[in-house]
Amino acid sequence: MSIQKITQNSTKIPSRLLKNKYLLKSLEKISEHGTSFTATTSLVMALTVRPLAIFSTPNVEKENKQYAAANSICSGLVKFAMVEAIALPIEAAVKNIDKNPNKFLNLNTIKNLTNNTNELSKSRSYRLITQILKLSTGFLTAIPKSIFSIALIPIIMDNLFKYKRQDQTKNNNTNTQNSTKKNINFTGNLSDKISKNIGKLINNNKIQNFAKKYETKDKDIAKHLTAATDILLTSSFAYQTNKSNKIEDNRKKALIYNNVISTAITIIGGYGIDNLIKNKTSKFIEKFKQINANDPKLSKYIEGINILRPAIIFAAIYYGILPIFSTFLAEKIDKFIEKQKNKA
Repeated sequence: MSIQKITQNSTKIPSRLLKNKYLLKSLEKISEHGTSFTATTSLVMALTVRPLAIFSTPNVEKENKQYAAANSICSGLVKFAMVEAIALPIEAAVKNIDKNPNKFLNLNTIKNLTNNTNELSKSRSYRLITQILKLSTGFLTAIPKSIFSIALIPIIMDNLFKYKRQDQTKNNNTNTQNSTKKNINFTGNLSDKISKNIGKLINNNKIQNFAKKYETKDKDIAKHLTAATDILLTSSFAYQTNKSNKIEDNRKKALIYNNVISTAITIIGGYGIDNLIKNKTSKFIEKFKQINANDPKLSKYIEGINILRPAIIFAAIYYGILPIFSTFLAEKIDKFIEKQKNKA
């Protein structure tokens, strides 16, 4: 189905569906837990869709497929564990400020961000600041995530794929990060402390001025942070892979090429498709706004849509469409470079 047909059909969606309480509640939850939603989506795709796509790639050595699949599994697990460890308390703290802004923000900040209306929940500037704070956890954990992912790849290879590495001593004492999520209740004093620190950031005049200047760009912030995180993560992953003594040297380059190709095409394709869909579905968004115009949580629903759209697009490209192409191309590039070296 073409984008144009999707657009035409989107404007025909019944009004009652756009007011459906389950849909609105889901969008509200995505808005409040944007990073958690993105991490969960990545986890599911990394454990299922991407490995299946990798193993279905023709004319690629079995070991290279196993390394690529192991990387996908490790990356998904570590990303989810590390991002959630940071995202959950930040998301809870922001929600704390949403409910009681006068407790954590000074009066001048509220007036400045709301243009003296005191309706903080409808302030695009405030939503932009808090959205950046919540979504930036993925970026902040990119480097440690790549370190732990590389450390776990040999363990996955040894235990899941029963892979026997050659010319390397297997170290059974490798320390690994326990990715089990602890059930921590971020309420009370801890939540208040985090909320107070976030409140200090929001009270900063420079941050407020930045938010007011770029508040109209709030619909693209999730996309930009996702791209920035992917670039940092891939760069760190390439560096860590290259210096790892637990991954066979003849498998490193194919693994690095796979990640670089996947990230590059995902970002380029993700931006192109997202911009196309965003422009073509503007009528749908306007209809959604009109139907829910009197809902006090409308700004959260729109924020949820703006997080949902790029998250699904980037995940579909990276985990579903590209693995076959990138795995195949990575091996061909690796072999071509090795042939050129042998000729020289």
